[in-house]
Amino acid sequence: MSDEMNLLVDDLVAEQETLDAQLRDVPAARWETPSPADGWLLRDCIAHLTEFDQTAAFIAETREPMPRGGPPPAPPLSGRQAEARALTVEELIVRWRDARTRLAVALRPLDPKTRLPWAGPTMSARSFGTARLMECWSHGLDAIEAAGKTPVDSDRLRHIAQLGFMTREFAYRTRGMDAPAEPLRVELEAPSGALWTWGPEDAPQRIRGSAGEFCRVVTQGISYLDTALKTEGEGAAEFLRVAQAFAGPPGPGRPPRGKPA
Repeated sequence: MSDEMNLLVDDLVAEQETLDAQLRDVPAARWETPSPADGWLLRDCIAHLTEFDQTAAFIAETREPMPRGGPPPAPPLSGRQAEARALTVEELIVRWRDARTRLAVALRPLDPKTRLPWAGPTMSARSFGTARLMECWSHGLDAIEAAGKTPVDSDRLRHIAQLGFMTREFAYRTRGMDAPAEPLRVELEAPSGALWTWGPEDAPQRIRGSAGEFCRVVTQGISYLDTALKTEGEGAAEFLRVAQAFAGPPGPGRPPRGKPA
């Protein structure tokens, strides 16, 4: 059993439990509130996490491809999400918790470098687990907003920020674009105040700012125009326009709400 996988799964479980705790006292009627994800209610955000945690657990257990041929786009609702609307909130939460537990148990014994099938190319078990943490956090933001609560970022965002940086080339490729040849430097302030960096110190393309804002951009939860992120070089600004840390075809992103003063 790898210490690296144990630490990653610990962070994944902590992120899931944090979201669970934030939603625990939300009245059932509020779960029918529209979320920022177009066409999704609060309950649909959790149904999506449940469906994909179930699928991810199956893959981690069997090393076999997705039983349903790949992840659906999000939104609209997948068939299983639509079916989940017939569940009570209590039934949905039980399914979500069961899926999370099964996933954690399946991930812990894996070597971080074990290749697992997903959408497109296979992923290392480390990236596979990180992707589940990213999904929990990003869809959790929509659920929390629909619940009328305020999210609190943690240093678990480091996993997502690193994934966002690592998927730079993928974000271009999935749009049929050539990734810039010039290297990129990313310098982010963590929720704890620590400085996180990726890329060479002398890179001509640079991004600086809040880790929370960077992670929201690379998961397409917010337009980069609504952030205070600073860029140097045309390639850095372009990357923020196309960034996509999740697998699949190009995401539609979110329209700007209005840049902060």
